[in-house]
Amino acid sequence: MSYDPSQPYSTYPWQPPPAPPEPVTRHPGHRSPLGHHSDLRILRSAYRWQRRIATLTALGYFTLFLVLSAYAPSFMASSVTDGLPTGLLLALLQLPVTWVAIAVYEHTARRYVDPLADRIRKQSEVDARRGADAR
Repeated sequence: MSYDPSQPYSTYPWQPPPAPPEPVTRHPGHRSPLGHHSDLRILRSAYRWQRRIATLTALGYFTLFLVLSAYAPSFMASSVTDGLPTGLLLALLQLPVTWVAIAVYEHTARRYVDPLADRIRKQSEVDARRGADAR
């Protein structure tokens, strides 16, 4: 009798050979699982765009202010009106620019990111119910 490596080796001859594993059957679904869905990629890109716009708005203005302060002191010292230098006006405008960045962040969240997240959340609940029903 020769040894076949594809067959399990039985130590005791009176034991029956192990049963082959049952084949895994996939139920045909009309939709791919949630983790492989393109909605997650869309959500990630929308969130990434949202972060970039808000960050560039706030940090871009602050960087512009710092660059002007360092390399254009005569411009920053010039007067916009009597007694109000340009540098002070730009410094005072940092707070409203930050508020605008926050408003843009919230607006894009409500308009683009939150509806995508809600749709994915609802779909995952449906997928979870289908998975529970299949068991």
